[in-house]
Amino acid sequence: MKYTKFLTIILASLFTFSCTKLDEELRDSLNAEASTVNAAGLLQNAYESMNTPLQDQSRVWASAEHTTDEALGPTRGPDWDDNGVWRVLHAHTWNADHAFLRDTYRELLGVQFAATTVLGRNPTAAQAAEAKFIRALSTFYVLDAWDQVPYRTDLSDLTKLPITLKGTVAADTIIRELNEALPNLTEGTPIRANKDAARALLMKVYLNRGVYAKRDAPTFAAADMDQVIALADQIINNTKYSLNANFYTNFAANNTAASKEMIYALENTVGVRGGNNRFFWFCGLHYNQKPSGWNGFCTLADFYDKFEAADTRRGAAFTGVTNVTGLRVGFLEGQQFDQNGVALKDRKGNNLSFTRKVALQETGNDLEITGIRVIKYPPDFAQGIEGNAENELVIFRLADVMLMKAEALLRKGNAAGALTIMNQIRAARGASALATATLTNLLEERGREMYWEGWRRNDLIRFGKFLDPLVAAPGTTSTRPTKSGVERLLFAIPNQQLAVNPNLTQNPGYN
Repeated sequence: MKYTKFLTIILASLFTFSCTKLDEELRDSLNAEASTVNAAGLLQNAYESMNTPLQDQSRVWASAEHTTDEALGPTRGPDWDDNGVWRVLHAHTWNADHAFLRDTYRELLGVQFAATTVLGRNPTAAQAAEAKFIRALSTFYVLDAWDQVPYRTDLSDLTKLPITLKGTVAADTIIRELNEALPNLTEGTPIRANKDAARALLMKVYLNRGVYAKRDAPTFAAADMDQVIALADQIINNTKYSLNANFYTNFAANNTAASKEMIYALENTVGVRGGNNRFFWFCGLHYNQKPSGWNGFCTLADFYDKFEAADTRRGAAFTGVTNVTGLRVGFLEGQQFDQNGVALKDRKGNNLSFTRKVALQETGNDLEITGIRVIKYPPDFAQGIEGNAENELVIFRLADVMLMKAEALLRKGNAAGALTIMNQIRAARGASALATATLTNLLEERGREMYWEGWRRNDLIRFGKFLDPLVAAPGTTSTRPTKSGVERLLFAIPNQQLAVNPNLTQNPGYN
């Protein structure tokens, strides 16, 4: 399709060489292509441009989860080494040449560019609003992780370097963009930009605005917290939302249709639109499980131990999965079984029993079974084990909005209001009621509710816990024994970008 060809050419030029020079012949070709591209086609491309950065296990998700206590990708003998690219994320020893972080930065800027092209093709008011939401979302991810956002709204002269937005200036730009978009967004479907998606993203920005002003010592202005509460109420008071009786309905193959919590998700419909987020189960499952996995990622026992046994978020059977293969959803610890109750074996014939013990570099005879595995998205067997999964990728949902409101209330001194919300969620998940609301147990509750959804790094930084060492649970090995340096609150600006864009400077501590 012409618009896909057009965007492919120009994005390759922009984000490999950062727009410093475009050959005149190439410019003439691009202008000729652009004249045949309409806003609807470009908007479709903008949605599609989010697939890789948001749905690949090595991009935004890895930067948000592998850097925390929720996920790690240990080297298992010869498997999963990848030149240490996973280990350094968890150990907080990445540098400005980290391949995954470099590609994530570039691809998020590609999303921003794809959205901006829509605005230059005479879009309808609704199309422009959707494009502005997509641009704001990509800008948010770059701000949150790198602070410096190359940003342009005028594509008429691509030889001009984009300006660089930083800190609260970048945050306020996102806020302005979303407020401009809101009146022309629809209530609509969760697989397209909609009013409540814009409100949820605004909540994220206001909640973290103090972080973006000073990452190592954030403050939380009452006016920002008031905005979080007011926006949350607009979403919560919409009667179409409610907490699901089954937690995992939020992540199943029919989640946008079946879940009452869904606010915004990336569509995955085979032959229509989307990427493929099946990595959520393939990355952790053993080769001898169904579906057969890659036997890689896991979580820490310390994090697993934050859950009560009765909390369904820790693990449960799921119809259409457990009765078919024996696989449970949630966290997998201990002996694994097939659908007939027969104990599974590893490739050496030993019991397939996932252990609490895990190290960044596994050696020995048990490296196939170390680490508690995580299956938050029930596998989509309807598309076939090797097919593209139709589980929509969750970006915003009701429980997150509720917990953000609880946090804003707590930061304003309303612990009782925060506790009510936290216990409402816990009751829906089968967990016992908490007696008090504190910043400590609110962060833990966000972990229990939002694990592996790509928010842990953001949360830990806001609560001042991201740099803390990861202390080993009894019988396990510490995976990050010492406190990280303050520079780790941001990722390094990729050297590739610094080489071609003089408007960028390296973040402190990486020179």
